[in-house]
Parts: sequence; C-alpha cells; structure tokens
Amino acid sequence: MPKKENIQQMFDSIAESYDTFNHVTSISIDKTWRYRSLKRFVDKNSKQEILDIACGTGDYSIAIAKAMNPGSHVTGVDLSEGMLKCMDVKVKNLGMEEKISIEQGDSENMRFEDNSFDCATIAFGIRNFENREKALREILRVLKPSGKLVILELSIPSNPLIRWAFNLYFSHIMPFFGGKLSGNKAAYKYLPASVMNFPKKAEWMKTMTDCGFAEVTHKAFSFGICRMYIGKKA
Repeated sequence: MPKKENIQQMFDSIAESYDTFNHVTSISIDKTWRYRSLKRFVDKNSKQEILDIACGTGDYSIAIAKAMNPGSHVTGVDLSEGMLKCMDVKVKNLGMEEKISIEQGDSENMRFEDNSFDCATIAFGIRNFENREKALREILRVLKPSGKLVILELSIPSNPLIRWAFNLYFSHIMPFFGGKLSGNKAAYKYLPASVMNFPKKAEWMKTMTDCGFAEVTHKAFSFGICRMYIGKKA
C-alpha cells in the first residue's frame, strides 16, 4: 500500500481539478451513487453525529448534511489540506458551517472519544488507506453501539463486456485526460491501479468482519462499477 504522506501530497496536487474531472468523466453518476446510499443510514427523524472519513472536497458530507435531520451534524476528516480547502469554500458558499465541521486528520489515529458517532462513511477513499485494517478498528472504536460504517468504493465489474469497456476507459482514457487536466499524470495512473488492486467483494467483507464489524452487507451499483459495503458495531 502507498505511504500516507505520498497519498496526501498526491491529492494536494490535484485538489483544484478534482471535482471537475470526476463529474465530467463519470457523467455525474458518482452523485447518484452517493444519494442512493443515503437512505441506508440517514435518519431524518432523529439527531445524528456522522463522521465522513476521506471526505475530500466535501461532496458526500454536503449531500449527507442536506438529507439529514436539522439537528444533526457532519464531521469531515481528510489527510489532504488541499482537498479540505476546496471543501471549506463549498461549505461556506452554501452557508452550512453549523452543520458541517472540517478537520485534517488520519483515519488510523483519530482524536475522537470512544462511542462518538452514529455513523461513519467513506466514499471512494478506503482503497487509498495505508493500513486499512487499523483504520477499520479505529472507526469501530469511535462508533456508538449499533452504529454503522458505510463504504462506497469503485470496483471491477463482473460482466466480461462491461469489464472490458471499464478497463479500457479507466486504465487508458481516464489517465490521459486526468493528466492533461491536472498536470499530474502519475496521480491518474495511480487511481485506476488502486481500484484494480482493491480486494474483491468476498475478501473485503471478510476483512470488515475480521476487524470487528457485524452484519456486513454489500450492494452493487451500475453493474458493479461501484459497490456499497455496510457494517455494524455490535
């Protein structure tokens, strides 16, 4: 796995172009995946404390804040200062400073007390963690009993034809345009490789279970291009 310092520097370098590239190249379908996941953990009838880990430029944190109970709160945490600066601008422009707090931090060593959050989320970031097992155990620590961890992550489709098209686009076309837009070709070669190297469904569900999560479930979106994993703290 990559060192977290390298990941931090890489995302700092592409922060300003990150949103534009993601939404254009995904035809904004990434927004649909986020919104489809919200109903699995957002409770509009009660106040919740939600932790959005690897929050990046804040799209998921903002979507959560818009959907949740007015008395709820989202804490966004990310390693990259550059990504968080972009998020800060968005949050202020939307006037959501009271609903969303932002801080730089490491998911493997979080400052929060035990049993602090009703739910933790990670949208398209878990594959970049240096020590995923350590991060999962740390997330379990800060969740309240019965709290959920919801993970969205890109994956390789199982259908052969769709997988072929996905690999062509993701491994060749996307890195070319991502490098042109951001000026960082290496970053957009790493990102597809990180998806290809992420554990398959059964292996990842077992990892979550081995790290202490109960009732681990999975749902595929868009023919398996995106997968949602949910685990619960017993």
